[in-house]
Amino acid sequence: MTADSRAHSPAPRVLGADPKRPITIAILALGGQGGGVLVDWIVDLAQSNGYLAQATSVAGVAQRTGATIYYIELLAKRHVPAQGGAPVLAQMAVPGEVDIVIASELMEAGRAMQRGLVTPGRTTLIASSHRDYATLEKVAPGNGLADAAAVLEAGYKHAQRFLHDDLQALARQHGSALSATLFGALAGSGELPFDEAAFEATVVRAGVGVAASLRAWRAGLEAVRRPVLREAPADPMATAPRPLPAKAAAPQVEPLRARIEREFAAEAHAMLGAGLQRVLEYQDLAYGSEYLDRLADLHAHALRCGGAAHGHAATVEAARWVAVAMAYDDVIRVAELKTRTERARRVRKEVGAGADDVVGTVEFFHPRIEEIYGLMPKGLADWIEATPLLRAFLVKRIGNGQRLRPHTVRDQLMLQGLAALRRWRRRSQRHGVEMAHIAQWLNAVKDLMVNDYALALELIRCRRLVKGYSDTHARGQSKFDKLLRAAVLLKGRPSAAADLAALRTAALADPQGTQLTQRWGLLGLAAP
Repeated sequence: MTADSRAHSPAPRVLGADPKRPITIAILALGGQGGGVLVDWIVDLAQSNGYLAQATSVAGVAQRTGATIYYIELLAKRHVPAQGGAPVLAQMAVPGEVDIVIASELMEAGRAMQRGLVTPGRTTLIASSHRDYATLEKVAPGNGLADAAAVLEAGYKHAQRFLHDDLQALARQHGSALSATLFGALAGSGELPFDEAAFEATVVRAGVGVAASLRAWRAGLEAVRRPVLREAPADPMATAPRPLPAKAAAPQVEPLRARIEREFAAEAHAMLGAGLQRVLEYQDLAYGSEYLDRLADLHAHALRCGGAAHGHAATVEAARWVAVAMAYDDVIRVAELKTRTERARRVRKEVGAGADDVVGTVEFFHPRIEEIYGLMPKGLADWIEATPLLRAFLVKRIGNGQRLRPHTVRDQLMLQGLAALRRWRRRSQRHGVEMAHIAQWLNAVKDLMVNDYALALELIRCRRLVKGYSDTHARGQSKFDKLLRAAVLLKGRPSAAADLAALRTAALADPQGTQLTQRWGLLGLAAP
């Protein structure tokens, strides 16, 4: 939708007027998002303004304590006589009987709708539109992210009013927590029979981080009072490399940048610039030059195979995936990332640490034995592999992983020492294996490209299967090797490119490779 597709939500109702019906509120929040604080504020707000309030919660047991469902019922004290005695308030949300649903994250709004807590004729749905990705989304080999646009459309369809904004970003912008902006959004909705001053007074009475909480509260209030922009959120997996700069920031990189302009088609410049930046950051200038050597060879071959007629698609895709392949994750890389200053700053910011606070982390460091002797020169690594007793000792010593604490001197020195091996990386056994694998892949691409440019292009894209390190890398490479073999078996078929793309989609569908095996059989290929 376009930026002009704006729609004002219906006017707020006046809840609490019916003496026989309490105000019902359900809150769905992940652990650590301040759901309990939000409940306490709502209860205090109600009790301080002539209402009875009852709150219950059912905590989840998954990652970060899972998603907790809080349920609140509010009843004006003036309505108690109409109840014919002491009112009996429910302890759990009932589908079809909830006035307001507050979701701390977009998929929590989706789950509320799945549970039937959001109904068109009754429920106002208030949600933060940001995403905290679930474990199942993160572990998918491909893009496992749930469709945020579908949840937004469902919200417009199933809620009487749907108010949303990135309340998490607003909270961070104002130095506060998500609970404050959610409380502000509740105030801005106008659904509760309390004025803004009553909401503000509640935050002040809490007495913790009052100034920041009030700023975030006001931001949340104003956000939901703006017209709702009904646009699909940007795809978080989309990538768009920036145009190649006119001149490299570092003088020593300038010859490599100039080489891109001189030797490659303009369509590939942006991706080549991004790929070069990645390999330079990973290793050094010589490695960047090697990256361009590989791409120049492939680009020249692609031109002879009609690459210009295809918009140089193979060169563009290779610029991306060759860079990813050359910047493979190893123990050196993992240690380097764990000891970066900016990472420590980010962790301190995330936990809200002050300048004088000591922050410690525990890193689960679990390389396989192959990663350890892969750091060594090939001769030494081969000797260890051929010595069963030594190999068994090393597996027993480090095979169960290590819990390292980078804030301690010993573990920081250990990680720094591993990271310092970067200068010798290109002499290691692992590097030799990776470079040989890249050469095998690109040779297969060039061979296929002679007769089937589209099939070669799909084989380049198959490299996305290889990622991570340790067991994750091994599983991905095993699948990639199957697709490399499949490309050769499919050669000559009219539908070869489409079939290989289907195999790649199947390989990315599940970690176990079940769908890949099924698709392989449907294509009638020889057993992998």
